[in-house]
Amino acid sequence: MRIFNRLESEVRGYIRSFPTVFSKAQNAVLIDEGGSEYIDFLAGAGTLNYGHNNPVLKQAAIDYLTEDGIVHGLDMATTAKKHFLQTFENCVLKPRNLQYKFQFTGPTGTNAVEAAIKLARNVTGRQGIISFTNGFHGVTLGALALTGNRKFRNAAGVTLGDVHRAPYSGYFGMNIDTIAMLDKLIADPSSGVDLPAAVIVECVQGEGGLNVAGLNWLKKLEQLCQRHAILMIVDDIQAGCGRTGTFFSFEPAGIKPDIVTLSKSLSGFGLPMALLLMKPEFDVWKPGQHNGTFRGNNLAFVTAAAALEHYWSDNRFQASIHKKAALIETFLDKLVTGYPQAKLTRRGRGMMQGVACADPALADRITSIAFQNGLIIETSGGNDEVVKLLMPLTIEQETLLKGLDILEQAVGEAVSEAGNEIKSHREVEA
Repeated sequence: MRIFNRLESEVRGYIRSFPTVFSKAQNAVLIDEGGSEYIDFLAGAGTLNYGHNNPVLKQAAIDYLTEDGIVHGLDMATTAKKHFLQTFENCVLKPRNLQYKFQFTGPTGTNAVEAAIKLARNVTGRQGIISFTNGFHGVTLGALALTGNRKFRNAAGVTLGDVHRAPYSGYFGMNIDTIAMLDKLIADPSSGVDLPAAVIVECVQGEGGLNVAGLNWLKKLEQLCQRHAILMIVDDIQAGCGRTGTFFSFEPAGIKPDIVTLSKSLSGFGLPMALLLMKPEFDVWKPGQHNGTFRGNNLAFVTAAAALEHYWSDNRFQASIHKKAALIETFLDKLVTGYPQAKLTRRGRGMMQGVACADPALADRITSIAFQNGLIIETSGGNDEVVKLLMPLTIEQETLLKGLDILEQAVGEAVSEAGNEIKSHREVEA
């Protein structure tokens, strides 16, 4: 690890939690240079929904490269882009009765968010954006202004404005109607909250701690936006592409957002790719108004289309996600009841679940012990208090069960250590 410490910036993060040099990977298993295997419950922070080196997607990429297909094409028309557009429309939009136009932004989620808020401001002629407590939308300045976590915001170096933070679903408890609160603020000319251009929301907050928006809450939010002529943006960068059980995380709520941002697992193979979906009437861009050198990753178009054709042409893959999600939910509920002293709370939806620890130090210790025992898993939440399960959706059941066993062992060891520390402190005080 010395070369990384000597040459790489101090900004690096995951390498500190998982201090080994990885060399190979297949589906949900990573292998380091020493030959040690690790079950992957991180999946590129939600970028590898179809696993590492998915053979179907890999073969599609190899075939395309072998045939000298266009790899870089700016926003020019290519065979790969045409096939992706047709496949996405046929496999995703038409079955869900959705009509959107496509905008290929720079290849990161944060660039898609930047494009979304710029578009909303162009459409409405207004500047303000409403985002929600614990939201995470990226770390470029526009997206960072929408992000709640102080750790990220403090790194900006400038004032982050034109955003009003509203309480997320359940932020004050399930009995408080935060949509009614927001509606009052918008309608009251003396509230200090000007009529915004857009509202941006994650249906399940990933970095924010696996907080889940109630389906009725999302419906009421859509109604609020329609009532006040505000654009509704759903950030589906981490929660989309099947992560919560359906291709889009908003499907169970029966809503149709005005704008949707996608990235992470969109390419299916870990290749950088981001996409903005917008209702046709909101496509007011002038040519080149939001551009970028790498907004046409044709190799990503190839693997993305292959993923859609292989996994989303029927309901079998979605059914397998629901089956695994139910298994994970049952496991986490048993974990919560099995370690009452840890004061754990299950959070999340689909294959985007985890447990919140009353003591953030316990969550950190759980993930550390898990790594020592061959499981890669991270924390999230405002205080990194949530142990977050984000394994590939394609994980084999045997590997999934093995990973859950390692996690349970880590929880047991961490809880035992915490109990011994409390006992030791009491003995010292006595």
